[in-house]
Amino acid sequence: MTRQPLVARRAEELLGASVVATAPVAGGDIATATRLRLSNGTTALMKTHPHAPPDYFETEAAGLRWLAEADGVRVPEVLAVDHECLILAWIEPGKNTADAALAFGRALAATHNAGAATYGLDHDGYIGRLPLPNRPAATWAEFFAVRRILPYLKLARDRGAVTDDEAAAVESVVRRLPALVPEEPPARLHGDLWNGNVLWGLDGQVWAIDPAAHAGHRETDLAMLSLFGLPHLPRVLDAYLEASPLAGGWEDRVGIHQLFPLLVHAALFGGGYGARAAQAARRYA
Repeated sequence: MTRQPLVARRAEELLGASVVATAPVAGGDIATATRLRLSNGTTALMKTHPHAPPDYFETEAAGLRWLAEADGVRVPEVLAVDHECLILAWIEPGKNTADAALAFGRALAATHNAGAATYGLDHDGYIGRLPLPNRPAATWAEFFAVRRILPYLKLARDRGAVTDDEAAAVESVVRRLPALVPEEPPARLHGDLWNGNVLWGLDGQVWAIDPAAHAGHRETDLAMLSLFGLPHLPRVLDAYLEASPLAGGWEDRVGIHQLFPLLVHAALFGGGYGARAAQAARRYA
């Protein structure tokens, strides 16, 4: 590890500790990640983004702290944050194991069961580079429709990533949400729980990073885990269901919950994500 003076100096101002070495961390496609070795022997991760909105990192820190309160899924400790950067305790990556997957399933159930007062959150957030509206709603169906599906459907359509026919297929599901998905009390969600945000630690724990935290339907986190694949996912689900069973037919509802991340990807990346969202929606016509 070498030492980047500007990065080190900013970290030292926030942490009140000397940074003896820094090193770039690969993998992030939004923020720049840097590993910090501190004079007290500990290691930290610093995330920076030169054009981030003023509340970008504060929102992520608030989400991590809110999830940590649930005493379920492990999340990195927030060491410091301001409008320019976020500094977290370093999690040393390790191997994915079946035992860790089982523990992760139970921990995720505990996080979800910590709950919230209402669907949404008391402040808006971000999903990747996009704003994430979180204004509370009285029911999950209303929240999922007007805060998750419709905003990103419009954005993807405006960007040419969704055709009129594809949009109509998604809209038909939105109208039927109350009949398709059983209502549940608000669950405390990670909100962007795909494989890339699940870190298998050297300590044998599974850690969740980069949240888009809010209160919603717990099936949404589980559906996102299955969208892009996760090592040992069947074991995660078995442990989850043993700790906190889902309403019958949940397997058939996975595609409904996946409409949200598919539309976010359509808005961000285009490609075939709009078509995939429409294909998923047509299953519920």
